[in-house]
Amino acid sequence: MIRFIFYITFYLITIVFSFAQVKSENIIIKNDSIELPGTLTYTLKKTPLIIWVHGSGNVDRNGNQGKIIKANYIQKFRKAINVNDIAFFSYDKRTATPKNYKFLKKVVFEDLVTDAKKVIDHFKNDHRFSEIILIGHSQGSLIGMLASKNIDKYISIAGSAHTIDKTIIKQVNKQNKQLGKITKNHFEELLNTGDIKQVNPLLISIFAKQNLPFISSWTTYNPVEEIKKLTIPTLIINGNKDLQVQVEEAELLHKANSKTTIDIIDKMNHVLIELEKDSDNLKSYYTSEYMISDELIVSILNFIKK
Repeated sequence: MIRFIFYITFYLITIVFSFAQVKSENIIIKNDSIELPGTLTYTLKKTPLIIWVHGSGNVDRNGNQGKIIKANYIQKFRKAINVNDIAFFSYDKRTATPKNYKFLKKVVFEDLVTDAKKVIDHFKNDHRFSEIILIGHSQGSLIGMLASKNIDKYISIAGSAHTIDKTIIKQVNKQNKQLGKITKNHFEELLNTGDIKQVNPLLISIFAKQNLPFISSWTTYNPVEEIKKLTIPTLIINGNKDLQVQVEEAELLHKANSKTTIDIIDKMNHVLIELEKDSDNLKSYYTSEYMISDELIVSILNFIKK
């Protein structure tokens, strides 16, 4: 009954503030030669600002990837947050910006962390906003933890609790146990020698030569250890329809830092969509016809405003 009343209140607030004018600014933030173009939207001054840190892949500011992933989930999130008088900034990941391609030959995981730090630094003295809340989604969960020095609150959405080598080995092992063993051997060779002499052709998409420095550097960070270092208010969110990151991983992150808050969102998948049918899970990655989870927005509003 309490949840029902809250949802009614949430919708009434949304209707009232939907008439407020949303101001929009296109901003390019630079990390040396790398350009990080993004969009800032807000309705009022002296309100909280959310900065979004993307997951893996060449994700743009709206949550899309090239001509394939068209869920538009970050754009939907932006609108839902703005109508509740919270500012929002998301940027095109360095790998989503063609101008950056000539600088991407030797990318390591730390580069994504410094990108996020540059964005935070851009806004930390912007007096239009009362506080900075960082959201790290998927791969961005770990990036956000590592970049969290100058923020007020942190939200992890669909963040893994395991190092990336263990995650990939587990995923491959589910498909083929023999290939899973080879994946494990490849990681051991990479971490011990810095290279893989002969990559199994079926694993070339993971262990391509140009990917090795990035994967090697990513593997050195353990999310469970990094979340222990956070002393700011932290919310851990996972959907129970997420095919990529299981609820158990959110629980492990929460267990590692008992001062965090955890919220498992019913029917939500990895791209924040509220699913009525399991058969729509994968389809929701490739089209913008689905709605993001209202429960997710309520959870985040509660966390920010308490």
